[in-house]
Amino acid sequence: MSLDASPVKLGLRERKKQQTRENIARVALRMFAERGYDETTIADIAEAADVSPRTIFSYYESKEDILFCDEGAFLEALAQKLRERPEGTTTIDAIREFLSSLPAPHEEARLRKKIVTSTPALHMGMRARHSMLEPLLAESIAKDLDAGPGDVRPLLIAASMMAAFMSVRDRFFEAETGGEPLSHERGMAILDQVLEFARGGLEALQHE
Repeated sequence: MSLDASPVKLGLRERKKQQTRENIARVALRMFAERGYDETTIADIAEAADVSPRTIFSYYESKEDILFCDEGAFLEALAQKLRERPEGTTTIDAIREFLSSLPAPHEEARLRKKIVTSTPALHMGMRARHSMLEPLLAESIAKDLDAGPGDVRPLLIAASMMAAFMSVRDRFFEAETGGEPLSHERGMAILDQVLEFARGGLEALQHE
């Protein structure tokens, strides 16, 4: 699952910086796919992108940061959705609306998925990045339940939801590793069922 940043009108300097950043990511992704992630160095990427290694490090902290460059936008977009949800809109409602707005994976997303599944360390890195969603969910659920600082229910619900989300995410990856493929449409349908189940539990707690 990835999300492109919303279009914003930028000045010439900012547009050039954005173009450089996107070119580095595009070149790196192609090289990771062709040569292998571990076999591709920052120097290789810099040469192919016609920039210096120093320029790359001014945009990205590491190769992994380049590979997962869309994840920051995804997390921020979801966090904003949860923070700005209207009165009476639950965490479940906000997440469902957010997920329904996500497009099916594009070619670069599918290529990134293939690279990640070929390198176990990257798969773990992806899971670690997505675990950052858990505190966002817990904070939002705490508001739904009007829970105090010592209430563990939001943490438990958020952990359960993340376990379900990551299980579905892993099934998307199995299509590249010999497992039974899970289409985007089927995966989204399963997530919708998970959210409906979570909604029932959340509403039960709200009425205790």
